Amino acid sequence: MRDLNNMTVMITGASSGFGMVTAKMLVEQGANVVLGARRVDRLQTLSEELGEENVAFQEMDITDQVHALAQLGIDKFNKIDALVNNAGIMPLSLLNAGRTDEWDEMIDTNVKGVLYGIDAVLQHMLDRGDGVIVNISSVAGLRVFEGSAVYSATKFAVRAISEGLRAESAGKIQVTCIYPGAFKTELGFSIKDTSILERLMKLGMAEIAQPAERVAETIVFALQQEKGVALNEIVIRPTAQEL
Repeated sequence: MRDLNNMTVMITGASSGFGMVTAKMLVEQGANVVLGARRVDRLQTLSEELGEENVAFQEMDITDQVHALAQLGIDKFNKIDALVNNAGIMPLSLLNAGRTDEWDEMIDTNVKGVLYGIDAVLQHMLDRGDGVIVNISSVAGLRVFEGSAVYSATKFAVRAISEGLRAESAGKIQVTCIYPGAFKTELGFSIKDTSILERLMKLGMAEIAQPAERVAETIVFALQQEKGVALNEIVIRPTAQEL
């Protein structure tokens, strides 16, 4: 397994959920982290907790500031070894609800954000001949259910982007796409369609959701793989989850 000591890992959506927990686990193993999110106050608190010498952070909108975040990390730590493309939103709704503003926001964050994250580090990694990129999709990127049409479309796109990146960077970059199921994060707070919230409550999704640490451990495991191999796809869901 690869030693994470002194590895520099850039994480988007790092102010909560998978991103925040992953940052904590990585610093515990001696890594440096470059953190971006909209809620900079949370990043400041996290930086103080982890030790400011181990952290670079800035307020970031994934749609237009991710290149500046990568440069911040390079300026402080001289390199970016890995990217965890974690930022995402999930405003589920039925198509006939016509919530087009939410569709646009999902496409911007979940698809363009992933592409911009890759673009911010790809040439740097190719020049170095080494790098790890972990993209966070969803089990909704493997199947579609009522209310997930647009969200699933964005997460299917993450799968396609990951596979294209893997093929184009073969021999240099390790690419992993992770598909989490129901885990305890703030992602559900982005759902504003009450009919969907009621459906999820009836399905008992909140009750079966497992701690975000389980996905963070999976991310760290992907980062620990030796250079010659990559865990290209990982599906992780609670054993009680049927969907």
